[in-house]
Amino acid sequence: MLARVLLTLAMVTVLAGCTTTPRESAAVSDKDAARFNVQLGMSYMQRGDLEGAREKLERALQQDATLPAAHAALGILYERAGDPRRAQEHLRRATRLAPDDPNMLNNFGGFLCRQGEFKEGIRHFEMAAGNAFYRTPEAALTNAGVCARRIPDLQAAEEFFRRALDLNRNSAEALLQLADLSLETERALQARAFLQRYESVGPVTPHSLELGARVERAAGDTRAAERYADRLRKEFPDSREARGMSRD
Repeated sequence: MLARVLLTLAMVTVLAGCTTTPRESAAVSDKDAARFNVQLGMSYMQRGDLEGAREKLERALQQDATLPAAHAALGILYERAGDPRRAQEHLRRATRLAPDDPNMLNNFGGFLCRQGEFKEGIRHFEMAAGNAFYRTPEAALTNAGVCARRIPDLQAAEEFFRRALDLNRNSAEALLQLADLSLETERALQARAFLQRYESVGPVTPHSLELGARVERAAGDTRAAERYADRLRKEFPDSREARGMSRD
């Protein structure tokens, strides 16, 4: 699963003591209101109220049609609503309005990969990762690796994941992806090593436990595999992975 990138939407702070004309004050107020409506729209989206989110985000664009975050949020909304054409329009617009914003590039890259445009998606991830001001370039590289796996180009995927670890050796998602990829390419002991590294820095999830069971089974340690399976059933009994495990 492609790692999600959350938009950080900050309110604009208006400096006290600045003198502006009425026209300038109205413009500043519109920009503030647009950002506030984007925040509201994202909040509605997180609650599953897509119609309420759409109303707030469309209102934000009426207040400031050049706000990249509004276009990006609408792109996410329309993709969730099953309208990829509108989603692409808004996500592309966001990158054009903010061509140096790695978050916008990362968002668009994820969309492109989910639509099957893998090479173009990877190109956007690489542009995001190459931004000197991006705080988490390893996230974009990990996304590029996930996208490459879907081509499938396993060699390129592994190279992306390893590049992510070169930047941040404790990148949990890159470690988990490398564990899964190593198992897929029949390198069970390497998969175990990456999974153990993941377990020292990342959260326990249904996927990590299910992967652990498969890794240990492939490595020939049936007792260790069963320990992972038992934890999965006890800690995440309602998960898809636990239901699948119960049928094994």
